[in-house]
Amino acid sequence: MQGKQTPLAAEVKWDVEELAVSEDGSRVAFAANEDGASRLYLLDRQHHAQQIALPGIPVISNFEFPRHRADQLAVTFQTATQPADVYQVDLRGMRVVRWTRSEVGGLDPSTFVDAQLVRYPAGGGPGTMRAFLYKPRGATGKLPVVVIWHGGPEGQSRPTFSSFVQLLASELRLAVLLPNVRGSTGYGKAYLAADDGVKREQALQDITATLDFIARQPDLDASRIGVYGGSYGGYMTLATAAFHGRRIRAAVDVVGISNLVTFLENTQAYRRDLRRAEYGDERDPAVRSVQERISPLLSVDKIEAELFVQQGYNDPRVPRSEAEQIVKAVRGRGKDVWYLLGLNEGHGFAKKENRDYAIAATALFLQQKLLEPIKM
Repeated sequence: MQGKQTPLAAEVKWDVEELAVSEDGSRVAFAANEDGASRLYLLDRQHHAQQIALPGIPVISNFEFPRHRADQLAVTFQTATQPADVYQVDLRGMRVVRWTRSEVGGLDPSTFVDAQLVRYPAGGGPGTMRAFLYKPRGATGKLPVVVIWHGGPEGQSRPTFSSFVQLLASELRLAVLLPNVRGSTGYGKAYLAADDGVKREQALQDITATLDFIARQPDLDASRIGVYGGSYGGYMTLATAAFHGRRIRAAVDVVGISNLVTFLENTQAYRRDLRRAEYGDERDPAVRSVQERISPLLSVDKIEAELFVQQGYNDPRVPRSEAEQIVKAVRGRGKDVWYLLGLNEGHGFAKKENRDYAIAATALFLQQKLLEPIKM
């Protein structure tokens, strides 16, 4: 016996990320990831989606109908200016009531900077990239910019609450741009697969597109750009420094890949084949040739930006050899490199004392390289 499939809410063209059904089966609610923001919908009896308006640009983590209730919905979401809180939605009048108030460590929430969705042409052909831009409140003149590349590569930058982004934008008065390059989640299967294997070489043109976008903005300073990223975002950071050396001033690489070939050879065996599906098989000479061409370590002579490398000693995913070889190569050319090695850390800095130190060191590095005058 074959059942008949009936599409529900076919008018919503984005990824559905969460679904809830009331206990009596009379109501269905779902959330869609629309350009990085969460949109909450309620299905009517004709299977059409009615949007439930939530404040800000929300990113939902979960929601559910309470027991024995189909007229109420409990929702947890956050925004760029507010950590995750729980809300009640009265579906009879679509009234939203906040239940909790998460603390922000004594900071003044009124100083937090909101995210702005921006779009610009993708690199090397048709298509559109999306990014979230944060600009300090009351800023005048041209702003230095920090580009934060997400990890994954299948991650997605969304307007969630980030104390690090708020530090950069509110305290250091930097503009912060979080792009979603080819290979990001949230924009369909074709976009997700657009950087697989040897296609990564073309996908790197999205770095060019991002730097070009900054250069076109009258209030952003294209002569003072820094880049930051962890894991795959660390690779993107090093790639920006290696292949766009004169367009950026500073690069902060956190547990990033410096050479795709040595990364695949040295990452833990349990995940090697999984990563080959993403980056290509380095044992294939044609694939290896592309991997070498787009590996920052093999273009180290083009790196002109100031470099800060952060690495966990016990990292099983991106072994510390990836950090050590890029640090050694850049220093071998007579350039100074900041290097922070967490002896009791793995893939990233998880312990509070180490994380606090790394964030403070990053803030100092970016302040020196982007905000202070260049020493001639």
